[in-house]
Amino acid sequence: MTNPFAFTVALANETATADLMADLALLIGAGDVITLSGDLGAGKTAAARALIRHLADDAEIEVPSPTFTLAQSYDLAAFPLIHADLYRINDASELEEIGLSPLPEGAVALIEWPERAPSALPPDRIDIALSHRPALGSTARAAEITGYGKAAAQVGRLEALRQFLTGAGFIDAKRQRMAGDASTRSYARLYRDGLSVILMNSPKRPDGPAIYDGKSYSAAVHLAEDVKPFVAIDNGLRERGLSAPAIHHADLEAGFLITEDFGRESFVEGAPPRPIAERYEAATETLALLHRDPLPNVLPLAPQITYSIPNFDIDAMLVEISLMLEWYLPDRGATPPDDARNDLIRQWRDLLGKTDSLPKTWVLRDFHSPNLIWLAERSGTSRVGIIDFQDAVLGPAAYDLVSLLQDARIDVPEQLELALLTRYIKARLASDNTFEPAAFAESYAIMSAQRNTRLLGTFARLNRRDGKPQYLRHQPRIWTYLKRSLAHPVLGGIRGWYETHVPPPQP
Repeated sequence: MTNPFAFTVALANETATADLMADLALLIGAGDVITLSGDLGAGKTAAARALIRHLADDAEIEVPSPTFTLAQSYDLAAFPLIHADLYRINDASELEEIGLSPLPEGAVALIEWPERAPSALPPDRIDIALSHRPALGSTARAAEITGYGKAAAQVGRLEALRQFLTGAGFIDAKRQRMAGDASTRSYARLYRDGLSVILMNSPKRPDGPAIYDGKSYSAAVHLAEDVKPFVAIDNGLRERGLSAPAIHHADLEAGFLITEDFGRESFVEGAPPRPIAERYEAATETLALLHRDPLPNVLPLAPQITYSIPNFDIDAMLVEISLMLEWYLPDRGATPPDDARNDLIRQWRDLLGKTDSLPKTWVLRDFHSPNLIWLAERSGTSRVGIIDFQDAVLGPAAYDLVSLLQDARIDVPEQLELALLTRYIKARLASDNTFEPAAFAESYAIMSAQRNTRLLGTFARLNRRDGKPQYLRHQPRIWTYLKRSLAHPVLGGIRGWYETHVPPPQP
């Protein structure tokens, strides 16, 4: 069993308490249990209120004490949260009556007065013991934070985060929650002296167990498992005149960064969101510029340390394709026999061989609207702020153009897609008379089918494995893109397999 890990924080006032809870919010997720202990008036409800308001990104949300209701539920964007007060509980058996035994799966449980039912507490939990510190002022508190079981690592990381913020001079900065992505990373805006920066929490973590020839999914498909690739690619993009965020402070081993804040200007507008054509044109030209010249596969990272960009090889792409077989098809009640599954992989291996022989460039991998910020005060392609590229690999130039023009999260009209594809081809021809439009269009179709096949599986996995059902709403759009790419003649052979074995997603 993991030994408990504890540290103590001095809290001068409620603002300092709110900052501590905001830092904790970066590190928790569905299923975590946080207990708040201390005497009457120690600040337990104030701490709970601060955490809930931060997670809700709403400083005005009403957070009443659950002393009389015993439990209060909040349906937050990231996960549901249960705020409970056990002060009036006499026996742990009473928890079943209020829906706290067992604790709800997939929710964060925030429990005041846990000492009233110690036998009901899970072995993996975070306890925050608050106490008065009158010698430091009437509003001063101390918080002893202890992680039990698996939560010991979270509390150790919380202490490391607080040390990083102190060293960077941002321990007293105002925090604002930012929406996360599909990864294990989390983000917050920090405000100090009228300026804002971005805090990135990027823990070292493989994605999934070692089931792909002894490798995790992230290792098999070359996804970043720590923050170092982000730093290396960031510097490489900036050296080439592209707008990646400046890195102000970094702890490469712990996985904390403080970076430039590009703001909130999106590449989409309206409801439902639709592309802003001018901005998509600039993003298309940015890719053409990046792909124009040969790019290195080894980048400096720190003094005497380099980073080698991995090759997006055929085996990695096949592992991605297998996500459809492993996650999407079972969800749709489809179970192709082994010979059909093997036939799919064989056909895909032949198709990917066509793109593997093409010149390779940096594939940023998620070059699409959620990861692009419009920088109106800059000019040309510098107006395209790029914020997500840690999973970059060496692969076909067409891949990132597919990511942009077949955006997984918004509808890109086919007419706009074709216009921007033509714009990219013209830009490449203008700088390279050896560029072959027909070969690129073929590669574009193959990469589209590969990416959208993978996304059907990825979004099914995010729902079933990670408890993120919001990604399922994108599957019909992915299906539309996939059918569009399968119409290309180069995919004529594999088209029949999809028609026979792959049912469309639910509306």
